[in-house]
Amino acid sequence: MSDILKKILDVKVDEVAAAKKYQDLKSLRRDVESNQHARADIRGFEDSLRAKISNGKAGVIAEIKKASPSKGVLRENFQPVEIAQSYAQFGAACLSVLTDVNFFQGAPDYLKQARAACSIPVLRKDFIIDPYQIYEARHWGADCVLLIVAALDHGLMAELEACAHELGMDVLVEVHDADELTKALELKTRLLGINNRNLRTFETSLNTTINLLDRIDTQKLVITESGILSKDDVKKMRDADVHAFLVGEAFMRSPDPGMELSRLFLD
Repeated sequence: MSDILKKILDVKVDEVAAAKKYQDLKSLRRDVESNQHARADIRGFEDSLRAKISNGKAGVIAEIKKASPSKGVLRENFQPVEIAQSYAQFGAACLSVLTDVNFFQGAPDYLKQARAACSIPVLRKDFIIDPYQIYEARHWGADCVLLIVAALDHGLMAELEACAHELGMDVLVEVHDADELTKALELKTRLLGINNRNLRTFETSLNTTINLLDRIDTQKLVITESGILSKDDVKKMRDADVHAFLVGEAFMRSPDPGMELSRLFLD
């Protein structure tokens, strides 16, 4: 585990403890489970990706992210509603919204605003370590949650996945290497994200995804994450039969994120 990841997870423990003091798990769970409208309102995250791919297009999870620990602020003029609408207009299959406050300058309200601004499914992008955060995600409107293998032991990861599925949400499990992939393949979810960024050096290589493909059965939907910056990068992935992408930085640095999505994937 990298030092930055450990630091983030330590902060998450404190964040969850503080949230539980404000509203305990029993109360939050009651709010979520009693809201029948919210249950009916879930948008199929995996379904949206597969629909794009079945039509011969790339399934793009377009990220709404103001900043990162390694790059600082990515977008000064940060308007989640405008960004979400632009992504939806130019063909994104799904959104990914950072809700981490301390390290990525995200916020729960950004997820709520982005989802209300369009009709496509939304991933809560955060460092989830406790079932409480799964209920939070659904309470805020998330259709999918991220589980990071590097941050979780298998028992907890399986518990978090089961909790999300019970609430009707999809789960994207993220790996960085072969050892993490072995653990991820024990989960039920068919959404498998491969992050091309090395957690220790923060360098990116698209070969991280390509080198793991022969270990993954065709029932899984592979989503390549990080390092997709050019049309050549997209072509390299699609030539390797990878058609789902999570892209953030390339879009966030563009004057119009949706136009950049169109340029990379649709032109």
